[in-house]
Amino acid sequence: MRHGLPLGQMRIAACAVLLLCAASILAQELQPIALPPPRKSGGMPLMEALNLRQTIRSIGDRKLPDQTLSDLLWAAFGVNREKGPRGKVGRTAPSAMNLQEIDIYVAMPGGVYLYEAVPHRLSPVVAADLRGLANRRPDAAKAPVILIYVADSDKKPGPPPGGPPPQGQQPMQGQPPQGQPPQQGQPPAPPMPPQQPGAPPAGTVPGFSEVDTGFIGQNVYLFCASEGLAAWFHGTDKEGLARAMNLREAQKVLWAQTVGYPAE
Repeated sequence: MRHGLPLGQMRIAACAVLLLCAASILAQELQPIALPPPRKSGGMPLMEALNLRQTIRSIGDRKLPDQTLSDLLWAAFGVNREKGPRGKVGRTAPSAMNLQEIDIYVAMPGGVYLYEAVPHRLSPVVAADLRGLANRRPDAAKAPVILIYVADSDKKPGPPPGGPPPQGQQPMQGQPPQGQPPQQGQPPAPPMPPQQPGAPPAGTVPGFSEVDTGFIGQNVYLFCASEGLAAWFHGTDKEGLARAMNLREAQKVLWAQTVGYPAE
């Protein structure tokens, strides 16, 4: 009687090890992609783009030109003001308290990249084709670009305009701001409850990341309508992508959006 794994399982395990080693080698070869400056003028008038906005699920495999990819990512969540609220840059899509907690990962045939709005480039994440995880419909996995929206709860808000960084919940009506002594005749402010691990930053509403992702997704839809591209906002394999992209515990995959040219 033989001990250990059957021969078939041993072969499968060996293949898995070889694939992991190959992906590790390829990841070292991936280089950041400097995107061309986005075109911030032109395009279709807004009302016409709204009229043409739609979900198109039949998407071909034609590659997006570098300039189009650059414009797409800038329209989605690029920088449109050097000085935005709370000491951060301004972006093309709003976010709660200008938190900018949504990161866009770009899945393409050669691998997955993180879109860095500053300095407007793609930073390599993993050298593996994860389009099949990002969109589990077989005919959609050939699309040139799938945007993966990831919320990062480690990102904290900057100070509010004209005030100190938030230390807890907003003071109750009639109470002084946190850290300031009460006025004469007023009782002291009650102590702030401790922040729970993994909870949203104090003063935010649970679920704001879902709303912020929706803003970005609509920007993508309108850009695609203007450029004659197809776009499809959809669910995704959240757990599988988190493992494959080696995300931190604070990072949560929310949604994905497939983009490309309409299939012929």
